[in-house]
Amino acid sequence: MQKLYPDAAAALAGVLKDGMLIAAGGFGLCGVPERLLEAIQASGVKNLTFASNNAGIDNEGIGKLLRTRQVKKMIASYVGENKEFERQFLSGELEVEFCPQGTLAERMRAGGAGIPGFYTRTGVGTAVAEGKEVKSFGGDDYILELGIFADLSIVKAWKADETGNCVFRKTARNFNLPAATCGRVCVVEVEEVVPAGSLDPDCIHLPGIYVQRMIVGAPYDKKIEFMTTRERESA
Repeated sequence: MQKLYPDAAAALAGVLKDGMLIAAGGFGLCGVPERLLEAIQASGVKNLTFASNNAGIDNEGIGKLLRTRQVKKMIASYVGENKEFERQFLSGELEVEFCPQGTLAERMRAGGAGIPGFYTRTGVGTAVAEGKEVKSFGGDDYILELGIFADLSIVKAWKADETGNCVFRKTARNFNLPAATCGRVCVVEVEEVVPAGSLDPDCIHLPGIYVQRMIVGAPYDKKIEFMTTRERESA
């Protein structure tokens, strides 16, 4: 099965549709599937729901799709670095489902494992628990969280072989692994594709069985959310 496509638009052809749920890897601007997000923006699909740790920053990452009003709902943990996100949320233009980071990662992992739901103590007694089933185990209350079953997963890896086995580099592992497993179709953008059999099996983070399509997205620019420099001391 040929998994490598010439570009992001080709890899997403026939997959995108209005109103779909997309699980996206990345944390801040680290490990974000930039090329795939740009292709989604260019496609013009709308009313999207994204499950992602955060929504990037203004005009970067998912933030680009917020600017073009293509996102209807965000299922996210941390959104404090995106002013347009804040504006749309406070004005009622964007629906937001806040989810603790560990719970969000587990919801994605559960979806990838075919688990429809699980109980957790995280969020008990807070706004996170509103409207959710509560059950007691051993005298403690737990809330029911549902697994995420996405229509599409988009993630970014460091290396992949021709069969789709992927390696994530350092912090870029973040949400990429659980996001990759919970989609009906998983599209991965990588910095480098190497021959099948050249990766150490013990170093593979995402088995190729989860990956349907790939692109090479390199070269990338190193984007920084905030740059703070120290004022030079006078001589």
